[in-house]
Amino acid sequence: MKMLTAGLIALAAVLGTSTWAVAEDAKPKDIVDTAVAAGQFKTLVAAVKAADLVDTLKSEGPFTVFAPTDEAFAKLPKGTVESLLKPENKDKLIAILTYHVVPGKVMAEDVVKLSKAKTVQGSTAKVTVKEGKVMIDEANVVKTDIVTSNGVIHVIDSVIMPE
Repeated sequence: MKMLTAGLIALAAVLGTSTWAVAEDAKPKDIVDTAVAAGQFKTLVAAVKAADLVDTLKSEGPFTVFAPTDEAFAKLPKGTVESLLKPENKDKLIAILTYHVVPGKVMAEDVVKLSKAKTVQGSTAKVTVKEGKVMIDEANVVKTDIVTSNGVIHVIDSVIMPE
């Protein structure tokens, strides 16, 4: 038994350095880095950069982001994204992006209990649950609870617009 214990201690000492490296890598990334790493939010990340919101979404938060995929942005009328990314439309872009953000960390189990959510933009988005499916305004929530170091991301299939 002593040899087994000694062997395990020796193995732990040898692996100790790599175990710490894995533990460091396992820490959740912030909202922006998580979106970049996912690969399906290239348009959203480009919009966040154009709106100068990177530092905000990398800050402590916490934030809940209803993140439209690249496919969601592709559903918009042709030329909409390109137009929104122009410097002269920065205020409109900021309004749209901040409409996708709710203050605090709202996990899926809490979202389903809501009928509305006050957004960072200032307007209220409608939350509905039908047959176990959650919608925010007219967008379907297709993936939930992507935990980040400063909040949570819920993936949606359409871009939502403030009124």
